[in-house]
Amino acid sequence: MENITEVVSFVLAAYGTIGELKYLYFTIMLLWYLSICVANTVLIMVIFWDKRLHEPMYILLCNLFVNEIGGSTALYPLLLTQMFSDTHEVTLPWCFLQMCCIYTSASVEFCSLAAMAYDRYVAICCPLHYNVIMKTGRVAIIILLVWMYSFVNITFAFSFIIHLKFCGNLIDKVFCDHHLIIKLACSVSVLNKISDLLFAFVTIVIPFSLISVSYMKILAVCLNTWKENKQKTISTCTPQLVSVSNLLVGCIFHFVDSRFDVAHVPDKVRIILSVYILVCQPMVTPFMYGFNLPKIRQSCKRFLFETK
Repeated sequence: MENITEVVSFVLAAYGTIGELKYLYFTIMLLWYLSICVANTVLIMVIFWDKRLHEPMYILLCNLFVNEIGGSTALYPLLLTQMFSDTHEVTLPWCFLQMCCIYTSASVEFCSLAAMAYDRYVAICCPLHYNVIMKTGRVAIIILLVWMYSFVNITFAFSFIIHLKFCGNLIDKVFCDHHLIIKLACSVSVLNKISDLLFAFVTIVIPFSLISVSYMKILAVCLNTWKENKQKTISTCTPQLVSVSNLLVGCIFHFVDSRFDVAHVPDKVRIILSVYILVCQPMVTPFMYGFNLPKIRQSCKRFLFETK
């Protein structure tokens, strides 16, 4: 009978040998993580503090800012500790926990953008019924559904790997990746192999379809309205379109790196592209949605200078 050694930890091989540059990388990543936390926390506090921002759009934004902090916290603490590790090992429970948190955050991100697209659709296409449809209680239910849907998604994805036996422990990434973990299993079914694609469908394709339908209807209304209203609609919707586009690009980088042989791409470029969505999106969101919006910008000034 063949002896199979039980795998109790994975090795994140993408770190390689960092050498003395680890101090520089550590400082840059720590400052970036703290900047993400500060920027998003300030906006959460401003929205909570200013009652004029207690509107559906800003409440949904607040939920998005919370998710940016959560998603970043799923990546950066482990990333920072691995900078000073010689083995770059991570135990199975911690690896699974990181994977669940990162993938849950990704699902919440797309679903939140879908909820915000629906909010914009109601505001632009049904303005007279907006206050009736988007009541505070209904917005709270939407946010709850976003998180419940995301938890169900990751539970579904995690169920495919929790009972697997592993014959390898080398993950060629700087974080724990669902597809690469499955590839390390001693034996997997076809369903196991495509489980990350199923997760991508319910996490990305379905919310993106809802976003697309909302903006197509908004576009149809814009074509039949006054120029001033068109400009106002475009300025309101542009941040969401930029954010969705940024997310899609990041997801493409992630899936290409996980599922295809990209040996011809330099290691540093491949690593940067694989974490692009986790590094850029949490900082894009507060500036694109928060500080870029006049109403929030004015509230930030009042919060920072008038509360002293």
